[in-house]
Amino acid sequence: MLPVSMPGLLASRWFSTERCSGVKEVYGIARLDRGRAEWWNTGQVFRAEPGALMLKQPGDVHHDLWRDGPQQFDIIAFPDVTPLTGKARPQRFIAPGDPRGAPFHRLHDAVSAGAERLELETAVAEATATYASLDTGATSYVAPVRRAIELLRVHIADAVSLDALAAHAGIDKFHLCRAFRAQVGMPPHAYQIQLRIMRAKQLLSERVRPSEVAPLVGFCDQSLLNRHFRRIVGTTPGRYARGS
Repeated sequence: MLPVSMPGLLASRWFSTERCSGVKEVYGIARLDRGRAEWWNTGQVFRAEPGALMLKQPGDVHHDLWRDGPQQFDIIAFPDVTPLTGKARPQRFIAPGDPRGAPFHRLHDAVSAGAERLELETAVAEATATYASLDTGATSYVAPVRRAIELLRVHIADAVSLDALAAHAGIDKFHLCRAFRAQVGMPPHAYQIQLRIMRAKQLLSERVRPSEVAPLVGFCDQSLLNRHFRRIVGTTPGRYARGS
């Protein structure tokens, strides 16, 4: 973690040499400072070099395709922007030198310089407002996929059937599964599990006892939660709770 003077603002620096895949858990801005990479998101392939910005939101699926050497990138998590946008937006990418990235670079530079609280709050406000209005030309989810995602998020602890999901999405099961996998990067059931584990991590961070989490996120028993939690997070719910 990087030290910041603004309460609630989280910043971290990551070094990586391995390709990775996963689901994003926060709204944030990642800036690549070293290395080059190519990755898949929302049905598109992006390629980044130092100075590139990646704007993330909870639920975005990311698959690394290629990396050139060790990577260093800083990540800043900031408040939910959906009240400003009125809807969720898929991950955005801003190439180095693009003037639309100026507010995000100012925020990263302020964090790196150890800026005082007022400067950071100003930079966060500008970055959040820019994020809410930004249009980088990225392809949004088609309406049926977006409706399916919204249903899974709202009913995270419920046993949602594929028939119910397709009916809510407004298309047949076959076309929903094909469109969902193509745009989200995984089938609906796998995405549901990712959402449940994200929620489990949040509950554990709020000091909910590990033994009480499984039914709150839709798992029928503790062993199922443990299995998926270890596979996705790399540790058990109990160990995660003790370290949070």
